[in-house]
Amino acid sequence: MPKYSLRRKVNVKFVTNTTKESRRVLHERLHSLGFDIEKSEIFTSLSAARSYVDTHKIRPLLMLEKEAMEDFEGVGTSDPNAVVIGLAPSCFNYSKMNEAFRMLLDGSTLIGIHKARYLKKKDGLYLGPGPFVHALEYATGTQAVVLGKPEKAFFLEALQEFSCPPDQAVMIGDDVIDDVGGAQKCGMLGILVQTGKYRSKDESKIQPAPHLTCPDFPASVDYIIDNLL
Repeated sequence: MPKYSLRRKVNVKFVTNTTKESRRVLHERLHSLGFDIEKSEIFTSLSAARSYVDTHKIRPLLMLEKEAMEDFEGVGTSDPNAVVIGLAPSCFNYSKMNEAFRMLLDGSTLIGIHKARYLKKKDGLYLGPGPFVHALEYATGTQAVVLGKPEKAFFLEALQEFSCPPDQAVMIGDDVIDDVGGAQKCGMLGILVQTGKYRSKDESKIQPAPHLTCPDFPASVDYIIDNLL
């Protein structure tokens, strides 16, 4: 990561919908890629989900991969009263989906950690958890509680530590709907980068359009330093 000389202190938070791994594992992976950041600077949709589960005293059926379970350590899961879904390919089979379906019909709450439609890996695009949350909503006639991006509460919770109003914050992301659209709806500026899951003409998919579209992350940081600080 390039180093920047700033005229004044700027708080930074890495916010992500990643649900395939715990915050600790994600932090270690980012460090291995050269990101010199603290674990406290990472806010994930799993963090938001754990907070929601604790606050509402939920006993969840956790549809998560084992690498993510660490973030729910100590949570009681016997006699579950809610279905919590993240990106969990090993759980997206008929048997597990039907277990969740029956629970919801019996009155359990459906919690989508996020509803991303797809994600980008090295070899192309993959389905996100959103289609599977939608499938359960459709089959049961229920509406999921959604906790991650692009929900307003997610962005506000990420800013809470800094006591920072949304109009003093900027979101940089490659997802025009979940990153940029969600941030702008809660009052932040949104900068779309043309990397990762970005696809041609994504800029036209939201109104208002992104505050700015940049070719990559360093270009967006340069813009912020030169124009917003």
